[in-house]
Amino acid sequence: MSSETTRERAIAAFLDHAGWGDAAQIWLGQDASTRRYARLQRGDDTAILMDAPAEDSAPCRPEMSEAARLAAGWNAQTRLAASRVDAFVLIAKHLKQAGLRPPEIFAYHSGQGLALLEDFGEGREFARLIERGQAGETELYRLAAQDLARLHMQEAPSRLKFEAEVWPILPFDALALRANANLFAEWLPQLEAGMSPKAADLARWERARDNLIARAEAFPRDFTLRDYHAENLLFLPEGQVAVLDFQDAVLGWDAWDMAMLTQDARRAVSADATDAAIRAYLDGTGKSETAFRERLAVIGALNALRITGVFARLQVRDRKPRYAQFMPRQQYLLAENLKHPAVADMAAFVRDVAPFIFEVAA
Repeated sequence: MSSETTRERAIAAFLDHAGWGDAAQIWLGQDASTRRYARLQRGDDTAILMDAPAEDSAPCRPEMSEAARLAAGWNAQTRLAASRVDAFVLIAKHLKQAGLRPPEIFAYHSGQGLALLEDFGEGREFARLIERGQAGETELYRLAAQDLARLHMQEAPSRLKFEAEVWPILPFDALALRANANLFAEWLPQLEAGMSPKAADLARWERARDNLIARAEAFPRDFTLRDYHAENLLFLPEGQVAVLDFQDAVLGWDAWDMAMLTQDARRAVSADATDAAIRAYLDGTGKSETAFRERLAVIGALNALRITGVFARLQVRDRKPRYAQFMPRQQYLLAENLKHPAVADMAAFVRDVAPFIFEVAA
């Protein structure tokens, strides 16, 4: 029996047990990971089937050493959940308790990598609503930042538990930050003919990178959703913001979530929306604006280095030229973060080896 047939039988058995075995299935667009989704239709009722088979690279276990994580692969190195359903379920429960709006989970089977979720409907993502002029950008971003404030005002758990399921919330640590930032130094020179770093440049890169990481590790930690942006946030008819794609949550920083929200490589977030989001977040948490903006520059720079490297790798290794359209904005975002005095070492390095990054207009 083929693996595809085996998977289809597992899905059919899961849906039968959940009472949705007779529902029509419409498979939706492929997720960026190994996950895929189907909309189920049963009369007037709908639900979403999440099919998340185990990945080749397993997630990080709390007891793993740095050497073990390096040997285990990308998910362990960077604290990714490897599409685990138990992570999705437990984090969804935590978000709901914190006052956020994840999808309701009607049924799940962690071992099989299957879950039956609430269907929020089509076209409610922030990005789609703003494109169609159906919602105000500034108000959406303000609401999203208010939800972040609610989440970050809660004490961050070290692990989540429900019945037999347990999931650790691990620190986004130096190894994870290093692996992500290194994508910039590894892949951008392969994309940009004008970049040819020498040995001295690489040593300088490591010093600048490690200085950024040391600053980040000194910042206070918060429960961090990691992918909090306009493609994963939906505006519901009752006025709530729904959140998707949160299974990779870590013990990170408030500024990571805010950087993902307001420094979006795929769409230009207006200055008004950015200011409204930051103001709503600061009002909701009572945090110092000066200290927060320093965190936003440091964490934003690390995140922008990561994404610039990812986009370069997608073009060079994966032969996906469409990502070239996102590069100018991503380089602009990196340059904007590098204006802050807290990241002067990295700014000097980038200006010397990749000056074109500072020449890109918004």
